[in-house]
Amino acid sequence: MSRIVYLNGQWLPEDEAKVSIFDRAFLMGDAIYEVTCVLDGMLLDYPGHAARLRRSAAELGLTLPLDDDALLAAHHEIVARNGMESGMIYLQLSRGVAERDFAYPPAGTEPTLVMFTQAKDVLVNPAAETGISVALVPDLRWGRRDIKTVQLLYPSMAKMEAKAQGADDAWLHEDGFVTEASAATAHIVTAAGTLVTRDLSHALLPGVTRSAILDLAARHGVTVEERAFTPDEARAAREAFITSATNFVVPVVRIDGAQIGDGTPGALTRELRAQYIATRRAAALAPA
Repeated sequence: MSRIVYLNGQWLPEDEAKVSIFDRAFLMGDAIYEVTCVLDGMLLDYPGHAARLRRSAAELGLTLPLDDDALLAAHHEIVARNGMESGMIYLQLSRGVAERDFAYPPAGTEPTLVMFTQAKDVLVNPAAETGISVALVPDLRWGRRDIKTVQLLYPSMAKMEAKAQGADDAWLHEDGFVTEASAATAHIVTAAGTLVTRDLSHALLPGVTRSAILDLAARHGVTVEERAFTPDEARAAREAFITSATNFVVPVVRIDGAQIGDGTPGALTRELRAQYIATRRAAALAPA
Protein backbone atom coordinates (compact mmCIF):
# COMPACT_ATOMS: atom_id res chain seq x y z
CA MET A 1 0.00 0.00 0.00
CA SER A 2 1.31 3.45 -0.92
CA ARG A 3 2.15 5.69 1.98
CA ILE A 4 0.47 9.05 2.42
CA VAL A 5 3.07 11.79 2.71
CA TYR A 6 2.98 15.49 3.53
CA LEU A 7 4.31 18.04 1.04
CA ASN A 8 3.82 21.77 1.57
CA GLY A 9 0.39 21.50 3.14
CA GLN A 10 -0.89 18.66 0.95
CA TRP A 11 -1.49 15.02 1.82
CA LEU A 12 -0.54 12.89 -1.19
CA PRO A 13 0.16 9.28 -2.14
CA GLU A 14 3.93 8.90 -2.11
CA ASP A 15 4.15 8.40 -5.88
CA GLU A 16 2.38 11.70 -6.49
CA ALA A 17 4.62 13.83 -4.25
CA LYS A 18 7.15 15.74 -6.35
CA VAL A 19 9.86 18.24 -5.40
CA SER A 20 11.49 20.56 -7.93
CA ILE A 21 14.99 19.84 -9.21
CA PHE A 22 15.70 23.48 -8.30
CA ASP A 23 15.00 22.91 -4.62
CA ARG A 24 18.04 23.95 -2.59
CA ALA A 25 17.98 20.69 -0.63
CA PHE A 26 18.73 18.90 -3.90
CA LEU A 27 21.21 21.40 -5.31
CA MET A 28 22.99 22.71 -2.20
CA GLY A 29 22.15 20.41 0.72
CA ASP A 30 20.43 23.50 2.15
CA ALA A 31 18.02 21.71 4.45
CA ILE A 32 17.51 20.31 7.93
CA TYR A 33 15.64 17.27 9.21
CA GLU A 34 14.21 15.58 12.28
CA VAL A 35 13.19 12.01 13.07
CA THR A 36 10.49 11.30 15.66
CA CYS A 37 9.82 7.80 16.91
CA VAL A 38 6.29 6.37 16.97
CA LEU A 39 5.29 3.66 19.45
CA ASP A 40 1.74 2.46 20.12
CA GLY A 41 0.65 5.04 17.54
CA MET A 42 2.00 7.85 19.75
CA LEU A 43 4.95 10.24 19.54
CA LEU A 44 8.03 9.64 21.69
CA ASP A 45 10.06 12.59 23.00
CA TYR A 46 8.23 14.88 20.57
CA PRO A 47 8.83 18.19 22.45
CA GLY A 48 12.59 17.68 22.26
CA HIS A 49 12.51 16.98 18.52
CA ALA A 50 10.26 19.97 17.82
CA ALA A 51 12.54 22.25 19.86
CA ARG A 52 15.66 21.00 18.09
CA LEU A 53 13.97 21.48 14.70
CA ARG A 54 13.23 25.10 15.51
CA ARG A 55 16.77 25.62 16.79
CA SER A 56 18.27 24.18 13.59
CA ALA A 57 15.97 26.36 11.50
CA ALA A 58 16.95 29.47 13.44
CA GLU A 59 20.67 28.72 13.08
CA LEU A 60 20.31 28.60 9.28
CA GLY A 61 17.69 31.33 8.89
CA LEU A 62 15.08 28.86 7.63
CA THR A 63 11.36 29.54 7.98
CA LEU A 64 9.22 26.73 9.38
CA PRO A 65 5.78 27.30 7.82
CA LEU A 66 3.81 25.62 10.64
CA ASP A 67 3.31 26.94 14.14
CA ASP A 68 3.71 24.66 17.15
CA ASP A 69 0.11 23.44 17.18
CA ALA A 70 -0.02 22.82 13.42
CA LEU A 71 3.31 20.98 13.49
CA LEU A 72 2.13 18.64 16.24
CA ALA A 73 -1.19 18.10 14.46
CA ALA A 74 0.64 17.19 11.25
CA HIS A 75 2.68 14.56 13.11
CA HIS A 76 -0.45 13.01 14.56
CA GLU A 77 -2.23 13.14 11.21
CA ILE A 78 0.51 11.41 9.27
CA VAL A 79 0.46 8.59 11.84
CA ALA A 80 -3.32 8.28 11.50
CA ARG A 81 -3.36 8.46 7.69
CA ASN A 82 -0.82 5.64 7.50
CA GLY A 83 -2.25 3.57 10.34
CA MET A 84 1.20 3.36 11.87
CA GLU A 85 1.68 1.77 15.28
CA SER A 86 5.48 1.64 15.38
CA GLY A 87 8.22 3.30 13.37
CA MET A 88 9.40 6.79 12.59
CA ILE A 89 8.36 10.09 11.07
CA TYR A 90 10.96 11.82 8.91
CA LEU A 91 10.58 15.58 8.46
CA GLN A 92 12.72 17.69 6.11
CA LEU A 93 12.70 21.46 5.73
CA SER A 94 14.60 23.17 2.91
CA ARG A 95 15.01 26.81 1.95
CA GLY A 96 12.86 26.12 -1.09
CA VAL A 97 13.03 26.48 -4.86
CA ALA A 98 15.38 29.04 -6.41
CA GLU A 99 17.93 29.45 -9.18
CA ARG A 100 21.18 27.72 -8.29
CA ASP A 101 23.34 30.24 -6.46
CA PHE A 102 25.64 30.10 -3.46
CA ALA A 103 23.87 33.16 -2.08
CA TYR A 104 20.55 32.51 -0.35
CA PRO A 105 17.46 33.39 -2.39
CA PRO A 106 15.51 36.55 -1.50
CA ALA A 107 13.51 36.73 1.68
CA GLY A 108 10.01 35.43 1.15
CA THR A 109 11.03 32.37 -0.87
CA GLU A 110 8.63 29.59 0.08
CA PRO A 111 10.33 26.78 2.01
CA THR A 112 9.76 23.11 1.21
CA LEU A 113 8.40 20.99 4.03
CA VAL A 114 8.20 17.21 3.60
CA MET A 115 7.11 14.46 6.00
CA PHE A 116 6.90 10.72 5.51
CA THR A 117 6.66 7.61 7.66
CA GLN A 118 8.72 4.44 7.87
CA ALA A 119 7.13 1.48 9.63
CA LYS A 120 9.48 -0.44 11.91
CA ASP A 121 9.18 -2.55 15.06
CA VAL A 122 11.24 -0.27 17.28
CA LEU A 123 11.02 -2.59 20.29
CA VAL A 124 12.50 -5.63 18.56
CA ASN A 125 16.18 -4.93 17.92
CA PRO A 126 18.60 -7.88 17.90
CA ALA A 127 21.51 -5.47 18.35
CA ALA A 128 20.11 -4.48 21.73
CA GLU A 129 20.47 -8.08 22.85
CA THR A 130 23.88 -8.87 21.39
CA GLY A 131 25.53 -5.46 21.17
CA ILE A 132 27.38 -4.00 18.20
CA SER A 133 30.99 -3.47 17.21
CA VAL A 134 32.33 -0.08 16.16
CA ALA A 135 35.42 1.07 14.30
CA LEU A 136 37.13 4.37 14.98
CA VAL A 137 37.09 6.62 11.91
CA PRO A 138 38.44 10.19 11.57
CA ASP A 139 35.74 12.85 11.81
CA LEU A 140 35.93 14.88 8.60
CA ARG A 141 32.48 16.51 8.74
CA TRP A 142 31.83 20.26 8.63
CA GLY A 143 32.17 22.28 11.82
CA ARG A 144 28.49 22.86 12.69
CA ARG A 145 27.39 19.35 13.62
CA ASP A 146 25.04 20.81 16.23
CA ILE A 147 22.68 21.72 13.37
CA LYS A 148 20.74 18.69 12.10
CA THR A 149 21.37 19.21 8.40
CA VAL A 150 20.94 16.76 5.52
CA GLN A 151 24.71 16.83 4.89
CA LEU A 152 25.05 13.12 5.60
CA LEU A 153 27.48 11.92 2.95
CA TYR A 154 30.50 11.71 5.23
CA PRO A 155 28.64 9.87 8.02
CA SER A 156 27.52 7.40 5.33
CA MET A 157 31.12 7.05 4.14
CA ALA A 158 32.29 6.51 7.72
CA LYS A 159 29.70 3.82 8.29
CA MET A 160 30.71 2.05 5.08
CA GLU A 161 34.38 2.25 6.11
CA ALA A 162 33.47 0.67 9.45
CA LYS A 163 31.59 -2.12 7.67
CA ALA A 164 34.58 -2.68 5.38
CA GLN A 165 36.61 -3.24 8.57
CA GLY A 166 34.07 -5.80 9.77
CA ALA A 167 32.34 -3.53 12.28
CA ASP A 168 28.68 -2.56 12.52
CA ASP A 169 29.13 1.20 12.84
CA ALA A 170 31.68 3.99 13.19
CA TRP A 171 32.67 6.14 16.12
CA LEU A 172 34.13 9.37 14.78
CA HIS A 173 37.11 11.07 16.38
CA GLU A 174 39.14 14.26 15.98
CA ASP A 175 41.91 15.99 17.93
CA GLY A 176 42.35 12.88 20.05
CA PHE A 177 38.74 12.60 21.25
CA VAL A 178 35.59 10.72 20.22
CA THR A 179 32.87 13.01 18.87
CA GLU A 180 29.88 10.73 18.15
CA ALA A 181 28.73 7.73 16.13
CA SER A 182 27.76 7.97 12.46
CA ALA A 183 24.13 8.69 13.40
CA ALA A 184 23.98 8.47 17.19
CA THR A 185 25.52 9.70 20.44
CA ALA A 186 28.47 7.78 21.91
CA HIS A 187 28.65 6.95 25.63
CA ILE A 188 31.00 4.99 27.89
CA VAL A 189 30.81 3.73 31.47
CA THR A 190 34.11 3.80 33.34
CA ALA A 191 35.45 1.10 35.62
CA ALA A 192 34.18 3.19 38.53
CA GLY A 193 30.66 3.23 37.10
CA THR A 194 30.64 6.83 35.87
CA LEU A 195 28.64 7.52 32.71
CA VAL A 196 30.72 9.72 30.40
CA THR A 197 29.22 11.52 27.42
CA ARG A 198 30.77 14.24 25.33
CA ASP A 199 29.70 17.75 26.37
CA LEU A 200 27.60 19.71 23.91
CA SER A 201 29.28 22.04 21.43
CA HIS A 202 29.42 22.65 17.69
CA ALA A 203 31.27 19.32 17.44
CA LEU A 204 28.22 17.09 17.90
CA LEU A 205 24.44 16.98 17.67
CA PRO A 206 22.48 17.70 20.87
CA GLY A 207 20.79 14.31 20.96
CA VAL A 208 17.24 14.22 22.28
CA THR A 209 17.67 10.64 23.46
CA ARG A 210 21.07 11.60 24.90
CA SER A 211 19.40 14.21 27.09
CA ALA A 212 16.78 11.75 28.30
CA ILE A 213 19.36 9.09 29.15
CA LEU A 214 21.54 11.50 31.13
CA ASP A 215 18.48 12.59 33.10
CA LEU A 216 17.45 8.99 33.80
CA ALA A 217 20.96 8.06 34.89
CA ALA A 218 21.23 11.01 37.27
CA ARG A 219 17.82 10.24 38.77
CA HIS A 220 18.96 6.69 39.52
CA GLY A 221 22.11 7.84 41.30
CA VAL A 222 24.58 7.27 38.47
CA THR A 223 27.45 9.74 38.37
CA VAL A 224 27.40 11.54 35.01
CA GLU A 225 30.30 13.44 33.45
CA GLU A 226 29.74 15.51 30.31
CA ARG A 227 33.21 15.73 28.83
CA ALA A 228 35.25 14.55 25.89
CA PHE A 229 36.78 11.08 26.17
CA THR A 230 39.62 9.48 24.23
CA PRO A 231 39.61 6.33 22.12
CA ASP A 232 41.85 4.70 24.75
CA GLU A 233 39.29 5.51 27.47
CA ALA A 234 36.58 4.01 25.29
CA ARG A 235 38.51 0.79 24.71
CA ALA A 236 39.18 0.50 28.47
CA ALA A 237 35.55 1.21 29.46
CA ARG A 238 33.43 -1.19 31.49
CA GLU A 239 30.49 -0.57 29.17
CA ALA A 240 29.76 1.45 26.05
CA PHE A 241 26.60 2.25 24.14
CA ILE A 242 24.95 4.54 21.62
CA THR A 243 21.65 6.41 21.79
CA SER A 244 19.34 7.61 19.04
CA ALA A 245 15.67 8.35 18.45
CA THR A 246 14.61 5.05 16.89
CA ASN A 247 17.24 2.70 18.33
CA PHE A 248 16.92 4.05 21.89
CA VAL A 249 19.95 2.51 23.67
CA VAL A 250 22.18 -0.04 21.92
CA PRO A 251 25.21 -1.63 23.63
CA VAL A 252 28.67 -1.47 22.08
CA VAL A 253 30.69 -4.59 22.89
CA ARG A 254 33.78 -4.08 20.70
CA ILE A 255 35.69 -0.94 19.73
CA ASP A 256 38.37 -1.29 17.06
CA GLY A 257 38.52 -5.00 17.85
CA ALA A 258 38.98 -4.49 21.60
CA GLN A 259 36.41 -6.24 23.76
CA ILE A 260 34.44 -3.95 26.06
CA GLY A 261 33.95 -5.40 29.54
CA ASP A 262 33.13 -9.09 29.24
CA GLY A 263 32.01 -8.68 25.65
CA THR A 264 28.29 -8.67 26.42
CA PRO A 265 25.81 -5.80 26.95
CA GLY A 266 26.47 -4.22 30.33
CA ALA A 267 24.03 -4.05 33.24
CA LEU A 268 23.73 -0.26 33.27
CA THR A 269 23.21 -0.16 29.50
CA ARG A 270 20.42 -2.73 29.72
CA GLU A 271 18.78 -0.90 32.62
CA LEU A 272 18.91 2.47 30.87
CA ARG A 273 17.33 0.98 27.74
CA ALA A 274 14.51 -0.55 29.79
CA GLN A 275 13.96 2.66 31.74
CA TYR A 276 13.99 4.78 28.61
CA ILE A 277 11.37 2.64 26.86
CA ALA A 278 9.14 2.51 29.93
CA THR A 279 9.26 6.23 30.75
CA ARG A 280 8.95 7.45 27.17
CA ARG A 281 6.15 5.03 26.42
CA ALA A 282 4.25 6.29 29.47
CA ALA A 283 4.76 9.93 28.45
CA ALA A 284 4.18 9.53 24.70
CA LEU A 285 1.89 12.06 23.01
CA ALA A 286 -1.44 10.73 21.80
CA PRO A 287 -3.74 12.75 19.49
CA ALA A 288 -5.83 15.30 21.37
